[in-house]
Amino acid sequence: MNKYFVLSTFYIFYLHINIRKDYTHHAKTTDSIKKFPAPASRSDHLGYRFCSSKRRDEIRRSFTFNAVRSLIGAVVLIPLIFILKRRNSPSDSASKASGRSDTSSNTVSNMQEKKTLIIGGIACGICLCLASNFQQFGIKYTTVGKAGFITACYIVIVPVIGLFLGKKCTKFIWAAVAMALIGLYLLCITDGFSIGKGDLLVLVCAFLFSLHILVIDYFSPKVDGVKLSCIQFLTCGILSGIPALFLEHPELSSILAAWQPILYAGVMSCGVAYTLQIIGQKNMNPTVASLILSLESCISVLAGWIILRQQLSTKEILGCVIMFAAIILAQLPQKQTE
Repeated sequence: MNKYFVLSTFYIFYLHINIRKDYTHHAKTTDSIKKFPAPASRSDHLGYRFCSSKRRDEIRRSFTFNAVRSLIGAVVLIPLIFILKRRNSPSDSASKASGRSDTSSNTVSNMQEKKTLIIGGIACGICLCLASNFQQFGIKYTTVGKAGFITACYIVIVPVIGLFLGKKCTKFIWAAVAMALIGLYLLCITDGFSIGKGDLLVLVCAFLFSLHILVIDYFSPKVDGVKLSCIQFLTCGILSGIPALFLEHPELSSILAAWQPILYAGVMSCGVAYTLQIIGQKNMNPTVASLILSLESCISVLAGWIILRQQLSTKEILGCVIMFAAIILAQLPQKQTE
């Protein structure tokens, strides 16, 4: 298993817990955000932090949050790109000195790689932007638990779409997917389950996150992961920023008032976690990748129990055990199905 991918998922999980902790603290001290639900999984939302004290019931400014945190993520990666480029430059000069003067073919190859990089970054950014914002709006009309469960249904959607793309899975992985789904249900659903308007919006979000995972699976082996991630965030930031300017009219004072959680989300979630996901997904089965990502809900609950001393029910413990068992099952040595 790629160690970078494991690191990326745990950064996302840790971020999720810190945001919940931040939300709990501000919900006690700020009357204007009491009516706004905490974020569900996968996108670590802080949109509720932008709500105005004069308009308690207005829609969370999800476009503003997604735009700001994505642009921060892109800016954070720019110095890293230059550092990595400088580190790789000696090997480039050595290859030039080796006597290969096939400059024309190298130029064509570089142009093709840049084209693939730009297309891949834009495609990833579009998927991430749509998925994040659909989830934000869906949470407004449903519970956090249901939103978390439905969002994580990408563990089923990814292998189903993969079948149409010629990416078959073994019986072990299909069994792991079923187990993870059961575990997620026990973990996230506390009341009865019914489908409403918000649930359908979050289901669209799950489909879009599935596309995001598959797009990363296609482009990450072909291009530099850090550059791909940077273009992804730049695209997501611009696409989210356009509706934010026209629909939400963001104020700099509101953004600065929440600078700590926004900076944390921009640097740790975008700059670190999502970037490590892209690097880690290189040459990894996308279904296995989605299974590992689904552990977010499990780790969030466990971290809340350990760090924040939240109560953990028997049902939630059982859900965590089943999910961990599913991940172990998916990692067992098995014959590859072509």
